[in-house]
Amino acid sequence: MHEHVLAGGSSQLTINPQAEATVSWMKALGPKTVLCVDDEKVGLRVRKIMLESHGFKVLTASSGLQALAMVDQNDIDLVVLDYYMPGLHGGQVAAELRRRRPNVPIIFLSAYFSLPPADLELANAFITKGDPPDLLIEKIKQLA
Repeated sequence: MHEHVLAGGSSQLTINPQAEATVSWMKALGPKTVLCVDDEKVGLRVRKIMLESHGFKVLTASSGLQALAMVDQNDIDLVVLDYYMPGLHGGQVAAELRRRRPNVPIIFLSAYFSLPPADLELANAFITKGDPPDLLIEKIKQLA
């Protein structure tokens, strides 16, 4: 067992070596990288701040083409993808993501309550923008 003396006192804190090894291992892995894709810049910024406050590294893209370029250039652990965007819509982006990185989880995040079933099959989860933010955080933690 490791013993650590707390600064400014004689109290000793004993830490289980196995727990310490687990914490070290988790720190070595670093934060999970989430790519958020949305053409609404304010929502994208808010999502980035929220996810970073929960310990995620967050990359953002404001279009499907930009998202695909970022996936090619970065190690991404999960993608949060808006569906209705100009240019490539979320279903087209998800299909291309599946081709390029088949194991990266995708969460559709949309203001709309229903999306085409064929496109929904490309995603691991679907959350509406009106759902509580905690739901998105929990889904990311489950999938990433």
